[in-house]
Amino acid sequence: MQDPSDSSQPLSPPRGMRDFYPEEMALRTFIFDAWRNATRAHGFAMYDSCVVESLDLLKRKSGEEIVNQIYAFADKSGRELALRPEMTPTLARMVAARQGSLPFPLKWAAIGQCFRYERMSRGRKREHYQWNLDIIGEQSVSAEAEVLAAAARALRLMGLGDSDFRIRFSSRSLLSEILRRLEIAPEQQPAVFLALDKRGKIPDETVATQLRDAGLSREQAARVIDAMRISSIDEASALTAGDSKAVQELRDFAACLEAHGLGDCAGFDISVIRGLAYYTGIVFEGFDSTGDFRAIFGGGRYDNLLAQVGGRPATGVGLGFGDVVVAEILAERGTLPSQHAVADIAVGFMTEAERIPATRLAAEFRAENASVDAGLAPEKAKAFFSRASRSGCGRAIYIGPDDVASGKCRVKNMADRTETDRRIPR
Repeated sequence: MQDPSDSSQPLSPPRGMRDFYPEEMALRTFIFDAWRNATRAHGFAMYDSCVVESLDLLKRKSGEEIVNQIYAFADKSGRELALRPEMTPTLARMVAARQGSLPFPLKWAAIGQCFRYERMSRGRKREHYQWNLDIIGEQSVSAEAEVLAAAARALRLMGLGDSDFRIRFSSRSLLSEILRRLEIAPEQQPAVFLALDKRGKIPDETVATQLRDAGLSREQAARVIDAMRISSIDEASALTAGDSKAVQELRDFAACLEAHGLGDCAGFDISVIRGLAYYTGIVFEGFDSTGDFRAIFGGGRYDNLLAQVGGRPATGVGLGFGDVVVAEILAERGTLPSQHAVADIAVGFMTEAERIPATRLAAEFRAENASVDAGLAPEKAKAFFSRASRSGCGRAIYIGPDDVASGKCRVKNMADRTETDRRIPR
């Protein structure tokens, strides 16, 4: 164990947190660029918020138990605060604060750093960046399809093809209908959802025990688990009334996904439940096609959250897409981006006498909107060109006494080694 009083030992970031060296920053920038490009392509407006949130707001959305899962603390005035674990409660707070003046439906997006104090595993850290897409005030299932189309576009921009990921979707309202047909009381359904959400992670026998703990009889628990084996919307329809609204919504949603070009990579899966209690309708998750990783993204419809934080009732659809899992998938596929060049042009000089001319030349290039890595001290030509090559600069200029005397320097193309002349400003 590292002795905190021993200053000779290097310090590490807190457990579960990350530093971003230039190579990690290049990957983060690559992911963020894909998110931002997909945001613009689908007409979402960007927003942001404070990273410290009121603990009361988080309790309203997730209950008292959230305190054990997050970084919660009291400030010097005794106010109960927390590092935000997700963006959705904050979004709801922001919308409720200006609900009377905002134009609906809203299409908002954010890239925010989120924190959770939980056990770490593959694809899960105690902090991560998350791209959130939310549509507030739209009742049609086009909203769900729109956020999924944007998420799929981002994956494609990262170099993943449609065969590399799968979108699975279901409906909380459909499952509620099925449970009612199985004579499961409404007050028992939240506990049933939580138990069923664990299927695949724990044996069905354990799920059945948890269902019985929720008040179901042995026969009811068996019927519920059996219902979870249906594999299509048509089979789900057979377990509901003939005029099921939830079934029709799923059919309409599937048609929208087809229109977005997602028909081949999306499919119905009744096991998609999403453990969060505020989801009310269609829910969805995205995975790598091999199933080797945690969910890439997830979300669904939440129609009650705004009222829970003090706003007027309004429909909502949201999607959260984290950076950790998709980075692991890109590494597994061997499609990580190379480190971006730090600058377009490198400028170096031989002696102190060339410092000012080199600085003027760098300033002139920057005035032309070029990015320039300007040398800060004299260096030998070999060392300069080696540094320019390692940093990925496309062009390099090394100024010596003869260049200053002639008023011209040579601009070397680092790819093909050709050279062109450039005037040195005076």
